[in-house]
Amino acid sequence: MAEQSLPKTHTDPMASLTPRQIVEELDRYIVGQNEAKRAMAVALRNRYRRAKLPAELRDEVMPKNILMIGPTGVGKTEIARRLSRLVKAPFLKVEATKFTEVGYVGRDVDSMVRDLVETSVRMVRQERTAEVERPARAAAEERVARILTSGSDRPKSNFRNPFEMLFSPQGSGTSADEGRSKEETPPEDIKARLRRGEFDDVVIEVDVLERTPSMFDMFNGSGMEELGINMQEMFGNFFPPRRRRQKMTVREALEALTQEEAQKLIDVDEANAEGVYRAEQNGILFLDEIDKIAERNGSYGGPDVSREGVQRDLLPIVEGSTVMTKYGPVRTDHMLFIGAGAFQTAKPSDLIPELQGRFPIRVELSPLTRDDFLRILTEPANALTKQYQALLQVDGVHVEFAGDGLEEIASLAEVVNQQTEDIGARRLQTLVEKVLEDLSFAAPEVTSEPIVINRDYVREKLHDIVGNQDLSRYIL
Repeated sequence: MAEQSLPKTHTDPMASLTPRQIVEELDRYIVGQNEAKRAMAVALRNRYRRAKLPAELRDEVMPKNILMIGPTGVGKTEIARRLSRLVKAPFLKVEATKFTEVGYVGRDVDSMVRDLVETSVRMVRQERTAEVERPARAAAEERVARILTSGSDRPKSNFRNPFEMLFSPQGSGTSADEGRSKEETPPEDIKARLRRGEFDDVVIEVDVLERTPSMFDMFNGSGMEELGINMQEMFGNFFPPRRRRQKMTVREALEALTQEEAQKLIDVDEANAEGVYRAEQNGILFLDEIDKIAERNGSYGGPDVSREGVQRDLLPIVEGSTVMTKYGPVRTDHMLFIGAGAFQTAKPSDLIPELQGRFPIRVELSPLTRDDFLRILTEPANALTKQYQALLQVDGVHVEFAGDGLEEIASLAEVVNQQTEDIGARRLQTLVEKVLEDLSFAAPEVTSEPIVINRDYVREKLHDIVGNQDLSRYIL
């Protein structure tokens, strides 16, 4: 059956992004690893190209899944996460070791597809909520103004007894809109003062929807999601939503009621359908630690008994199958799967051949060097040094990182990674945190003069720890 066309309400960000532009955007946050960036950019652009093909050919073009090979801390996850944000695609990162073969205690692989669909639906609902924010805010202000003038925004009901309220068809009785139309409209000056924030700290009582977890949520993650789905379909609309009276400030009430009014204005069924569509066509599933489910050198038995079983369970999901969710059946044929792992004790060839064939593009990420560490500390838009400068600036402490100080931190990161475990760029977080530990503790009482982090300052804080390998294993 031919695929449905892209909904008119959705603008594909890939339409204005070429692979070169994608790589340039990734360069703002990730240092090096150009081969991986290029492979990811091409894979994402191919999705846009596929969407422009005739319907009869579109279904035949399958995504080129990627296997990223490299040590921890070199940017595998960050590349995928940044890319998904750039193209506004549903993204889910899962640990392959979380899943177990059918018959063992643990989560089954279908649950990651359900989680991705939930993420996609939530993204669409947030977009729809943003689109109706202005009318929802106006309705919320109307309700709060009514509370300020009359003490309540609850309309009177025509129900004669509790059983009539429970079992009467929807629409009987006096609706909220009908009840409010009979009441006096709040004065405009109250609404104007409300918009100016004059009542922000006033405490009022508001009737809000009770957001308690559903009893069907107990099935999540237990491998019995389908049972929960069917039960919820049977009983979900049997009882009306519960409301409770809660005290809160006007500022909090406006936020809560705006969300509540927005839910009335959006088409939930349409948002759910759009979320499923985006998950099927644009979803990205990042399978981290995939090397941990590979059979090392053909070993079998013991605690590794279910590894090949997990691979067999993953295979139909990756090659394309249908998974039942509470939003209906979801196809995985055109989802993009990105496998990632260090592959230090296992090799990609240790995966079962069928699964290897489903990851045709393989990219090897190189370990980070001293020069890479130095660039990571200075070049990215979210560089670690910029983050710490902003954090300490909150307490009025101005920190400057001298060039020789950054070079020393980069050199020490390379040394410690060589002497202990190589954790890549994550070592920089440990080192910078240790360098600024005393300053962060005393920040509120420190003088307002700029503090320069130079080579001498770094050596004073770290030299003894780095020189003692036993100590550095525990602290750094």
